[in-house]
Amino acid sequence: MENYIIFVWIIFAVFMLICEALTSQLVSIWFVLGAAAAAVTSFFTDNLLIQSVVFIAVSLVCLAATRPLVKKYVSSKKEPTNSDRLIGRVGIVKMDIVNLKGEGQVNVDGKIWSAKSADGCEIKTGANVRVTGIEGVKLVVEIC
Repeated sequence: MENYIIFVWIIFAVFMLICEALTSQLVSIWFVLGAAAAAVTSFFTDNLLIQSVVFIAVSLVCLAATRPLVKKYVSSKKEPTNSDRLIGRVGIVKMDIVNLKGEGQVNVDGKIWSAKSADGCEIKTGANVRVTGIEGVKLVVEIC
């Protein structure tokens, strides 16, 4: 039996564990478990192909089993902002909206906002528009 391959799997597992410790989310814990399983497998067989298949299989099974749980608890929740209240409101175009030029302004609730059209069409000054979303610092609008 080639004992050095056991140490290769253990070193890889430790390396992945260090990578996991340096990140804020679970990104490599599955590889730690896969490498540990491959190291155990190396006690029973010298065949590197079998060890690699065990590594990949255990890593994928662990990923498939834990990823939905991790996603549920680690997922970033969208924090509503004050500008979210503008979605659905009606405003008046104060400067022609031309998406290709990145130009356009609307007045919504007495404030001037940069805007772009939802469908990419040009909207002329004075048109009534409804806010359908927000992208960055621009309101996304459509003609009412």
